[in-house]
Amino acid sequence: MKIVATIEARMTSSRLPGKVLMNVLDKPILHYLVSRLKRVQLLDEIVLATTTNSTDDSLAEFANNENIKCYRGSEVDVMDRVVGAAESANADLIVEITGDCPIIDPSIIEQAIQTYINNNVDYMTDDVLDREHVTLHIRNHPELFSHLNLVAPTKLWWPELGLTLDERPDFELLKKIIEYFSDNIFFDCYEVIKLLRERPDLVSINQKVIRKSDT
Repeated sequence: MKIVATIEARMTSSRLPGKVLMNVLDKPILHYLVSRLKRVQLLDEIVLATTTNSTDDSLAEFANNENIKCYRGSEVDVMDRVVGAAESANADLIVEITGDCPIIDPSIIEQAIQTYINNNVDYMTDDVLDREHVTLHIRNHPELFSHLNLVAPTKLWWPELGLTLDERPDFELLKKIIEYFSDNIFFDCYEVIKLLRERPDLVSINQKVIRKSDT
């Protein structure tokens, strides 16, 4: 079984254009996501799934610099783009990742993949990580697709915390977190939660951001 991670990313975000290539410690913030995915031992390949728009030429260049594949497809049909990216790498199992989760924990991805492999299901998700619409049809039709949810342990349960890159305050918070852990950019989610529990001033940075899932 070939396991491939696809990263959905584009430069024309409506709320924060160009967000995935905004710099933190002299690196595009998307670099930290790619670096973390490279730590997931069960992944065979990583493909950046971007669009054919000229505005995303910079993302194709980024993928080349990161030594990962790039697939370019439709901007509006994200499902088609993800499937196309997976097919370009001959994937048997798709690990769908969104480009707005730069500090995703490799160990959770590893756990999700392992859980999927060891269970007879069609779809594996984590409630906290699942923030896109690509799998909406799968989730809305359990009679067609068997599901399994990876439940967050009590120490990590903080549903109102936003660590996705949607708006400028999100970038400011993620930037501070990455800078705080600059000596080891492979910090895990336990370390992030511990830091934020101790630093309410950091949590307040993006508390007013309204998520699309909240509207």
